[in-house]
Amino acid sequence: MKILGISAYYHDAAATLLVDGRLVAAAQEERFTRIKHDPAFPKNAIAFCLSFGGLVLDDLDAIVFYDKPFLKFERLLETYCSFAPAGLRSFLTSIPLWIKEKLFLKKLLLDEMSELQPFNKKKALLLFPEHHLSHAASAFFPSPFREAAILTMDGVGEWATASISKGEGNQLTVLKELHFPHSPGLLYSAFTYYCGFKVNSGEYKLMGLAPYGDKDSAAFKQIVSQIRTRLLSIKDDGSIFLNQEYFTFATSLRMVRDDSWEQLFGIKRRLPESPLEQIYCDMALAIQGVMEEIVIGMAKEARRITGSHNLCMAGGVALNCVANEQLNKAGIFSAIFIQPAAGDAGGSLGAAYAAHHIYFQQPAIPITAGSDSMRGALLGPEYTDVAVATALNIYDPVYTKYNDFSTTAAVTADLLAGGNIIGWFQGRMEFGPRALGARSILADPRLENMQQRINLQVKFRESFRPFAPVVLEESAADYFDETVSSPYMLFVKTLKKSRQLPHPAGYETFSLPDKLNAVRSDLPAVTHVDYSARVQTVWSENHPLLGALLSAFEKRTGCAVLINTSFNVRGEPIVNTPVDAYRCFMESGLDYLVMGNLVFDKRLQPKWQHDSRMAQPGKD
Repeated sequence: MKILGISAYYHDAAATLLVDGRLVAAAQEERFTRIKHDPAFPKNAIAFCLSFGGLVLDDLDAIVFYDKPFLKFERLLETYCSFAPAGLRSFLTSIPLWIKEKLFLKKLLLDEMSELQPFNKKKALLLFPEHHLSHAASAFFPSPFREAAILTMDGVGEWATASISKGEGNQLTVLKELHFPHSPGLLYSAFTYYCGFKVNSGEYKLMGLAPYGDKDSAAFKQIVSQIRTRLLSIKDDGSIFLNQEYFTFATSLRMVRDDSWEQLFGIKRRLPESPLEQIYCDMALAIQGVMEEIVIGMAKEARRITGSHNLCMAGGVALNCVANEQLNKAGIFSAIFIQPAAGDAGGSLGAAYAAHHIYFQQPAIPITAGSDSMRGALLGPEYTDVAVATALNIYDPVYTKYNDFSTTAAVTADLLAGGNIIGWFQGRMEFGPRALGARSILADPRLENMQQRINLQVKFRESFRPFAPVVLEESAADYFDETVSSPYMLFVKTLKKSRQLPHPAGYETFSLPDKLNAVRSDLPAVTHVDYSARVQTVWSENHPLLGALLSAFEKRTGCAVLINTSFNVRGEPIVNTPVDAYRCFMESGLDYLVMGNLVFDKRLQPKWQHDSRMAQPGKD
């Protein structure tokens, strides 16, 4: 049975191919078009999935879209009617588009696919599971569990903003939902907006900013008080009620009423790219704490009504790795699996799984105990050394080719130990927002200036942004407390006490840049201000290329940890092709590029002319 899942038309469009219930390929459209969070119909991602699977559209048993457009349209109409006359301008803008295009989504999808290749539209089976069912399916069916509670949280699907479900075998039952406009995802996005970051892409910046907040300050306590007394109420089951006097997302494209928030908090909205003041750090910390309380409350309710000891999570809120770790520490569940492509891109995967198991009633596929079916999320395109060299002929690059990967790993380890920053391009591209060692920028975490150097000279982004450590699974306990397997970089861990360095005297009064510059551990480039790190653990058996490099670096330096951040610059998606990688290498502060067994030294490359197809540094 061959099923194509699609997500599109909101943000992070993607496609996924299942064959007989096994995950064959998945990719996000942004990686092909180079438009970050591209919402457009994922024609390139679909073409890749079909090509990788050796299929054409007529071979498919079903094409599955990740939500129900008619239900979403119903929500829009009822919302506008409920809030009228507010939102009239937004209504007049959006409703004609819905009537013209999205209400006729079946025809639109068939027409879009027919532009890819001719196929028999009359025989095509199109299915439309609900948005949160797609999220739930994406979390449960590829998980290591055959029964589990499932918790999904995001901005909004059709009506649901969060859901609790129970998964057993090939069945998935939705038990409870929270409905729009009361949304944990939109609540967090409102604070993302007010702190000067971009909604639907800047939420992780808010999470990274939170540890710089001062929980003992009067300003922090005042913000928390106003949130809890004026902005929202949190129920015993974790559900929330948002006071709509302070929000405008229901009737406009803006998140909040700036004037009412300024009056509520006594803080002006921060303008994008303006200096970060302490008050915005306090605001980030305040809402992060509230979000953690909501997540834990909903998880307790999921445990209560399902009776399960296992939890699966998806939806954009599930990418909040700090909240995930607090949930893990709470001990509500024995085991937790979080879909690595938890946002809308993963909806394509969940839609395909929902069709396979729920619509077609296909049985659950046996998996090895303790493992999942995501194949390390390495589901995208890959390139041989010959393909890399051929693709780069247009630039006449200079490179050294090694005969085997063990030599390449040893050479790369030496370069990293020498303080060089490496663009690392190996195997199949990752699916989801995290670089997991296939399209990564790697560096030595022991160097004090490395965090700022990568942020400012390579990524062209805010200096406060932390980096994730990648560590060999068998060595993780030497560096981090309470280590559990974290192959998808979705939990934070605390650096072991023996590796921490005390804050200097007067640290609490330091400015944000001064706090950033304080050395906190013997791994300063991956130790956040609160001694935490978003850890990725690697088993060499499951990730042999990255595992070989980590082993070579440990042999060379005695350290089994590297910095791992996404191979891109600010405003650009993670690189996909050899050409993407080479352009990024030449237009950033990377020192070396390693693609397969080919090693490129920046100093030896031909003179570079700016390529206008690159994203412009400094833009979100």
